[in-house]
Amino acid sequence: MNIHMSFNTDGTALCLWTEALPLHELGRLEIQRASQIEFNNTHQKWEVRDRAGRVRFISRSRSACLKWEQEHLQPE
Repeated sequence: MNIHMSFNTDGTALCLWTEALPLHELGRLEIQRASQIEFNNTHQKWEVRDRAGRVRFISRSRSACLKWEQEHLQPE
């Protein structure tokens, strides 16, 4: 897994959360969801929704949704 991290000029870092990296060692954390991964009972599939509520990816596998999130929602 590749982890992308960018830093703002004020020193804050932006990245997708992963427990593979001890992010708490960088200092105080402020965490905001990049997406919501929820099961759609009607369609019997997992959906990745962005902050605006738009469905960005659908799969029968939650793991596939997490992988998609890692690959497509990295900070620029």
